[in-house]
Amino acid sequence: MQEIDRLPLQPWMTSPATRAVLEALEAGGSEVRFVGGCVRDALKGFPIKDIDLATPDRPEQVMSLLQLARLKAIPTGIDHGTVTAVSRGEVYEITTLREDVETDGRRAKVAYTDDWVRDAARRDLTINALSCRPDGSLFDPFGGLEDLRCGRVRFVGDAQARVTEDYLRLLRFFRFHATYGVGEMDPEGLAAARLFAPNLAGLSGERVREELLRLLLADDPLPVLRSMLDVGVIQVLLPEVRSDLAVLAALMQVEERSDSLLRLAVLLEENGEAGAGIAERLRFSRAETRRFVMLCSGGRKLSRWPPDAGDDAKAIRQNLYDLGADPVRDLLRLNWARAEDAGPARDRARLDAALAVADAWEMPVFPLRGRDALALGAKAGEKLGEALKRVESWWREADFIPDRDACLEHLKQVLSRI
Repeated sequence: MQEIDRLPLQPWMTSPATRAVLEALEAGGSEVRFVGGCVRDALKGFPIKDIDLATPDRPEQVMSLLQLARLKAIPTGIDHGTVTAVSRGEVYEITTLREDVETDGRRAKVAYTDDWVRDAARRDLTINALSCRPDGSLFDPFGGLEDLRCGRVRFVGDAQARVTEDYLRLLRFFRFHATYGVGEMDPEGLAAARLFAPNLAGLSGERVREELLRLLLADDPLPVLRSMLDVGVIQVLLPEVRSDLAVLAALMQVEERSDSLLRLAVLLEENGEAGAGIAERLRFSRAETRRFVMLCSGGRKLSRWPPDAGDDAKAIRQNLYDLGADPVRDLLRLNWARAEDAGPARDRARLDAALAVADAWEMPVFPLRGRDALALGAKAGEKLGEALKRVESWWREADFIPDRDACLEHLKQVLSRI
């Protein structure tokens, strides 16, 4: 494999933490290279999230070399050839060169090798098969560099063969095109997706969730989502999703930032039960589930856009009091996008005014407590609590304007009637 280009040295390649790991591994006499996403993203000028390294040394040798250099070594996936190193607080994943021996579409049985090309050949996409020496020497056995330059996302070798090794690669094919691709998707990859889409049903919810939510974070996932619908991938993974993506397109016009849960929710009909089912199927966390179900249901206390025909600001403030600022911002955008009328109901100026109310919101504090009712002669118990709730409801309906004295006067009236 010949060097075909060079990657200008990056700060993360020459940092003291990285140098310590490289020197520890190179002390064993083997070559060490940067691989995968860090090489791909450095070439694109994207931020580097993870630094992955590869070496021909077996994982036990990698552990030993790191420990000799007094670096923390964690056998995170040692049975599969992966060791994690921690250097000056930075995390590095180090994998022994491997080749597939047996695959079943979900996981592979591998054997170790010292052949860099064979290791690259087991990767999914050409843009992920790049590797780089610490001095910037770049290696590209499958044309990934040119693919990266022209925005082409394609499988290494035969697309169908790569997919049958691990069906999750279909989702990665779509996700990477959403992030790195330009123009039409690779025809061979799409043909493989159409053929093997039914097999996606056998993947774990966790694996699907990770790929799907990352895909939805793309600047513009719409073209890829249309392709996924065309070949039947979405229908297998999320049969609840509507085929019309116009609502997502509308949401993207008013987003503050890319939000995968919000984008996924807008793809569904307003249905909290469907949201709960998807959250369970995709193994959302408890916090994600609560938020997603609220988004899918439209919020019990927030009506569809517009929030109130008479006084938007007052209705929004009441919802802010009940739900909080962030959920109301989400729901204002979501329900605006869901509005069937693209005219007055999707008045952008009205939405901006509503969001301004949310941005300016400061949570008011109800000025009464139980001791205030007791001081007026009320007895502790359910009636006292009911009286305070009625006064709070009156105060809320009055747009939180009445002060403590006014609330006390109203409390006297309520207590006299119960």
